Amino acid sequence: MVRSFTLPTMTHATSAPVTTQATTASMDIAIGGMTCASCSGRVERALKKVPGVQEAAVNLATETARIVYADSEQMQARLRRAVRDAGYEVRTPAQVDALETISPWAGFGPVAVGALLSAPLALPMVGDLFGQHWMLPAWLQFLLATPVQFILGARFYKAGWHALLSLSGNMDLLVSIGTTAGWALSVWLWLSAPEGVMAHLYFEGSAVVITLVLLGKWLEVRAKRQTTAAIRALHALRPDVAHWLGRDGEVDVPVADVLVGDRIVVKPGERFPVDGILKEGSTEVDESMLTGEPLPVRKDAGDKLTGGSINGEGRVVLQVTAVGVDTVLARIIRLVEDAQAAKAPIQRLVDQVSAVFVPVVLVLALATLLGWWLTGHAFETAVIHAVAVLVIACPCALGLATPAAIMAGTGVAAQHGILIKDAQALELAHKVDVVAFDKTGTLTVGRPRLSALLVPDAMAKDEALRMAASLQSGSEHPLARAVLAEAQKQGLAIAAPQQLKAVPGRGTEGEVDARQFCIGSLRWMDELGVNLGPLAAQSAALQAEGATVSAMAERTEQGLVLRALMGFADEPKPGASVALATLRARGIQVVMITGDNRGAAEAMGHRLGLSLEAGEVMAEVLPGDKAALVAKLKAGSSGKTAGHTVAMVGDGVNDAPALAAADVGLAMGNGTDVAMHAAGITLMRGDLALVAAVLDISDRTVAKIRQNLFWAFAYNVAGIPLAAFGYLNPVVAGAAMAMSSVSVMTNALLLKRWKPMG
Repeated sequence: MVRSFTLPTMTHATSAPVTTQATTASMDIAIGGMTCASCSGRVERALKKVPGVQEAAVNLATETARIVYADSEQMQARLRRAVRDAGYEVRTPAQVDALETISPWAGFGPVAVGALLSAPLALPMVGDLFGQHWMLPAWLQFLLATPVQFILGARFYKAGWHALLSLSGNMDLLVSIGTTAGWALSVWLWLSAPEGVMAHLYFEGSAVVITLVLLGKWLEVRAKRQTTAAIRALHALRPDVAHWLGRDGEVDVPVADVLVGDRIVVKPGERFPVDGILKEGSTEVDESMLTGEPLPVRKDAGDKLTGGSINGEGRVVLQVTAVGVDTVLARIIRLVEDAQAAKAPIQRLVDQVSAVFVPVVLVLALATLLGWWLTGHAFETAVIHAVAVLVIACPCALGLATPAAIMAGTGVAAQHGILIKDAQALELAHKVDVVAFDKTGTLTVGRPRLSALLVPDAMAKDEALRMAASLQSGSEHPLARAVLAEAQKQGLAIAAPQQLKAVPGRGTEGEVDARQFCIGSLRWMDELGVNLGPLAAQSAALQAEGATVSAMAERTEQGLVLRALMGFADEPKPGASVALATLRARGIQVVMITGDNRGAAEAMGHRLGLSLEAGEVMAEVLPGDKAALVAKLKAGSSGKTAGHTVAMVGDGVNDAPALAAADVGLAMGNGTDVAMHAAGITLMRGDLALVAAVLDISDRTVAKIRQNLFWAFAYNVAGIPLAAFGYLNPVVAGAAMAMSSVSVMTNALLLKRWKPMG
């Protein structure tokens, strides 16, 4: 699997307005043959040595590498060559697809053969427990153990040899050295034994260890396939065929041939193949795999349809708005893949340990060998204890501990409508102790309506509404849309504005019918010196009732003159108060940040159950100041930058700086693309209960990472001394080593049972 995309970056010269363009590209490579943390570290180092590589991260659990590099000719070929030179396989997309569709029992053949050949060797060990001596002849032990050692175990020799060539170590090197030592010792004891004497041989140790390691790797691969089930489920949502509506009626065409602007027929029960706008018919759509919302959503003409969702009972016609990588489903898949390929900060500790782990183990094994031998014990005894050290120390579990938990956590979160595109955000979210919310569209429904229109005697209401609607006819602001909707409802003729200019955080000014107007917040009107006159009292009354109030003024020869006051009513989102209470129950401080006037903000805060005395309502905050306010919340009352871990929840373009400034940015999926790009986590539906769910899945995922790392480290810390002091033989060590990887994967897979609370 190889994917690449280009990210252009602009560099501006300081002395002249000349720009140059440097191109950065990113590439994913599927890699085969990695077995432990040392392997992934070796591939990562090999990739970073390629000239032009800026970043390289290798994920053992997904068996992929993500590389960011300065784009140049043949760079992708050089990167693949670096992987091969390090001793690993570069998998093609076809090979990756084949791996995803293979039987759960695929790859079990070598394990079965190893078990059949090793069982007779291990049988005497079982007999010893019951006082029976079933020792096989030495020549038969040799015939059974040798194919296991050199045919089934060839993969360990190959990978171990490549590790040696690169002056590093990995699990395969430890297994190959350890089992070869046991096999060679047995051959030497057999050939050097006096005539008629049956020497004690260790063929069973080397054969059983290889079989157990193969079993452990097979179980590990099965578990890995389960952690990527979420990605495969998302890929399966895309139909292969679309019913294209042409001049001759419906024609079935491959989805890859569909173009933006085409009209597509979707029949009852079928999945929508692409994104589009509903043109004909009405239906209910099941979007649960995309949003986690279990109830079907009503769709009528003009509504957006998302590829991958399931059509209900109606036959509908949609007009295509996005295909291929531009669809919502493709972006979701990309986000989940990015999160699963990313490396969490806690993984740095594992990388540092794995870089020196194998050399340290080799030294400890040599020390064990010399220690037993030089203290008067038989050489074969010393070798067996050294072999046990080599086998039990394999760092398989160490490399899987973090990525396995991240894959499982991000996968199950995606199934419930939470898209985590940043592994760092996932790791940080459990530390969040302050959650800041934008108001409009986040805590409120975001569809305000014009509830009051007040005008001085000099201007009729219809005329004021027409001017206000004309001035804002091109705006996407919720308040502007409310004015426009009311004007259209009354059948007013909307004029095209001229010389339009947006004033960030304040409003809009422009010309309508050769008259110049400013429309925006009361704060802006105050800055401009507009006198509200007799409407000031009514403005205060509207704010006290919770309305958002804005004003329109006209530029005249006498200066700016008030022409209208507009009051807008919005409603809290269903469940918003409960969601805030849930966060408080977790000991988290909640804050609402809004650009609204204080009266309206405090009235809405009261309806949401926010405490004004505790400073939970922050009003009249300009968009450019939201990021600074988030930074202030992070600093806390002590002024220290590490005072609090802050999450910001928003949905609009003006929230993007604050989302980026927060430790964890959460964008509402019904918001703007800019907000979702700035945030590390996207909530695919506007349910505020998902905010607490994000913190919960983060908490559980980080707990799994810590558990896995603890057991991976503890296993080695406890196992190596036990093996060195002779309390573990190679067979037991091999079984323990194989099961450690399986236990780490199984523990991570427990996250798949997670469901959002409530």
